[in-house]
Amino acid sequence: MTFAIITDIHSNIVSLQKALSIIHERKNIDQVICLGDCFPLGPAPKETLKALQSIKNCVFIRGNHDRYIVEQLWNVTHPSLEGMDPDDPICQNIVANIEWTAKQIGAAGNSFLKKMLIAHRVQVKNTIIEFTHAWYQRDDIPPTLKEALTWRMHVKAVMPNINSFIFVHGHIHTPRLEKQDDLTILCQGATGLSFDGDTRGAVAFLTVGGDTFEWDVVRYTYDHTATIKELEKRKPPFYENLMNTVRYAAIRNDI
Repeated sequence: MTFAIITDIHSNIVSLQKALSIIHERKNIDQVICLGDCFPLGPAPKETLKALQSIKNCVFIRGNHDRYIVEQLWNVTHPSLEGMDPDDPICQNIVANIEWTAKQIGAAGNSFLKKMLIAHRVQVKNTIIEFTHAWYQRDDIPPTLKEALTWRMHVKAVMPNINSFIFVHGHIHTPRLEKQDDLTILCQGATGLSFDGDTRGAVAFLTVGGDTFEWDVVRYTYDHTATIKELEKRKPPFYENLMNTVRYAAIRNDI
């Protein structure tokens, strides 16, 4: 069974369109998985929503940024996210960006987000593949290796026939491949907003057959200039910081 995986798009429609074109060129894709953080931050929420709605046979998992829209974080007294100081202007600008994005996608976008899953599990013969944005009890910190090993132990207790465990997550915007015994943890990086110093987007293909699997991460170039120009044209809150993040593939709040 082959999965095509996108994650952490953050309203970067230019990169998403390139990722989808790469997926469409592949044959025998059984399932498309979106690991969340479809919104906000980037310049094109409405266009991103339309593109995501057009994907056939896709499982959508909700990310923490998507949840902020559903929960209307901007209406919370002293809102904070990911441990940031609520009085920090950067935090306040990101919250303002979330509100701006919510208005852009409207009721249709909110309904789309509410239908997303927290996690998605697939069994292929004697292998379990678990897809989440980050983790079960939280969506803003992925599992440590120790936590994932404990998860594997609990699953194996009720499914003793399983002898291979694959945990796939997004959120961190950087690649991860960690393995111990019969457990493998995977993250491709980010489709729309990389943090690993590599300005290319990422789409991954996971093929699982029996006890073996193949993990193929495709890093691709896209028109960064177009994304930056749209940020500058639309001027959503936090847009200047985001332009630097797109340019350097790193969190850049030094402006």
